[in-house]
Amino acid sequence: MFMRQWLALKNLPSLVLWLVVCFVVAAIASAASINAGPFYLQLLRPEWAPPPGVFGPVWSVLYAMMGIAAWLVWREAGFRAARAALVLFLVQLAVNALWSWLFFAWQRGALAFVDILLLWVLIAGTVITFWRVRPLAGALLLPYWLWVSFAAVLNYAVWQLNPRLLG
Repeated sequence: MFMRQWLALKNLPSLVLWLVVCFVVAAIASAASINAGPFYLQLLRPEWAPPPGVFGPVWSVLYAMMGIAAWLVWREAGFRAARAALVLFLVQLAVNALWSWLFFAWQRGALAFVDILLLWVLIAGTVITFWRVRPLAGALLLPYWLWVSFAAVLNYAVWQLNPRLLG
């Protein structure tokens, strides 16, 4: 019992590190959308688009799940053995952050759509590589992949409805 508790405490700093990495990326992404409220509200959106207040809580949960998934892979195999999976994870995080800048800050609907399609492919690869190391880690990324799938369709619809604003 004591050994199990000690191991859990020993792994806590690495869990915190992976969560910090994910939430730093979230902060970088959200910096692009801090002033996006008025812009987003002026866009024509499909009837099925969620209200703006849904996005923050959903993304917060997803970033936490991503951090836990990366930590599980790191804990299971270490960075050296899981280098490809963890580097792929970090690359998809960067592509994720870029989307907010493309869509909200730079108002480039087509480029944001290309970015989110690339992100979708990168998440698929990350799910597969994480699953191979630790199935639970891959499973933790499935809600993220589904949300990005929905976001890609929404991105496309909003871009098509607003060609002048999202040129």
